[in-house]
Amino acid sequence: MDIPEARAFILHWGEMGSEWGVNRSVAQVHALLYLSDRPRHAEDICEKLGLARSNVSNGLKELQSYNIVRRVHVEGDRRDHFTADTDLWDMLLKIAAERKRREIDPTVQLLGELTESLAGRKDVPEHIRQRIGRMHEFISTLADWYADVRRLPKTTLVTLMKLGSKVTRLLPGTKS
Repeated sequence: MDIPEARAFILHWGEMGSEWGVNRSVAQVHALLYLSDRPRHAEDICEKLGLARSNVSNGLKELQSYNIVRRVHVEGDRRDHFTADTDLWDMLLKIAAERKRREIDPTVQLLGELTESLAGRKDVPEHIRQRIGRMHEFISTLADWYADVRRLPKTTLVTLMKLGSKVTRLLPGTKS
């Protein structure tokens, strides 16, 4: 990218990716594709970002697993090309769904198994049973809330986000 602001965005997105637990080069590939006005092939991505082909290939696979980048074919070119989702809400929802599947679901599963295993055990301190049980209940509640919110239409989600804390006015027992 020859535009300094676009280059700054790509670099910053890579840095933020690291903070979010995503490989820096994966985030940079995503940023480049997000800003691109046309599909790009892997060699082009390598050249634009100065990344090794293996980093780009792995990054593209990772981004495809999140469903925020897809493979497309360009007429007259046998190479695979890639394009990024540019609808920010769709992208957010896809990332959240994949992170939930990878991180939250296994945690809920394990905590449920641990809670069940600890139930009634006298050889384990009560505070350990309680804390693991509370953590299971807490994370399960968050996962259930996410599932409820995820079923809302996108327009409703946007409205809720824009309402911010004003939404509490709709709840019984809260002050305006």
